[in-house]
Amino acid sequence: MNGRRGLRAIFASLLLWVALLSPALGQDGPRDAANAKEAAQALKLYLDEVSKSGRRPDYTKPPASELLRRVFDLEKLSALPPPDAGDMPWMLEWGDAANQSNKLILLFGSKPGAGGELDQAAIARNVADYEDQYAAALAFIIRFQARQAPTMLLFLDRLPPEQRTPVREAGLQKARGGAAEMIAGAVISVAPSMKPANARAITAALRDTKDVWATFLVPADRTKVGGVLARARILAKDDETQKNLATFAAALAAAK
Repeated sequence: MNGRRGLRAIFASLLLWVALLSPALGQDGPRDAANAKEAAQALKLYLDEVSKSGRRPDYTKPPASELLRRVFDLEKLSALPPPDAGDMPWMLEWGDAANQSNKLILLFGSKPGAGGELDQAAIARNVADYEDQYAAALAFIIRFQARQAPTMLLFLDRLPPEQRTPVREAGLQKARGGAAEMIAGAVISVAPSMKPANARAITAALRDTKDVWATFLVPADRTKVGGVLARARILAKDDETQKNLATFAAALAAAK
């Protein structure tokens, strides 16, 4: 039995270091997505080992710091060419890696309740202990989804009429609603107790992608998000954060 555990540990370590050493060649969406997926899998292995040992993760040092950098690689995302309908497969792969990695940060050490409810105490501790990593992940996800949204519209527009089914239309509406929930959650996360640099990073991501969300969100969701923004602007203590929130709120309010 001990031998099997040892082999599993060796295998996990090999996967981890393969993920760390994989080359990042050029600005290539499919390659970047594959690297992000590989890094997300290695991050899970790392966290599983940390959890079994009774320790807490350290995201400021390798291997975790490097794995997070590869999943939430804003430099590579920013260097990509304009969205294209054919990008959807790898965008979904990269987006899943980012979302799963963010959940791993938030849910580490959590024990769901009998009814499946989330362990809010564990989540609160993780947000407090790993605020820098959580904020960076959230800022990346906002920008990533702002690129994924027009990609999705381009993909649907390219379909022949017979393939524009009610199921696909329902999927689009679900994506719009999910984006609204993500944005509202991001705004709520910018609490007065958050470090100014992290609050600025999250709200700057919203500010920079405002034109996408102003057209992608449906009117009812724009109104709901606007209400959340109004409360957040009152609570925000940092001037730059307030300006970012105000700019984003104005874009949503002006949308037709």
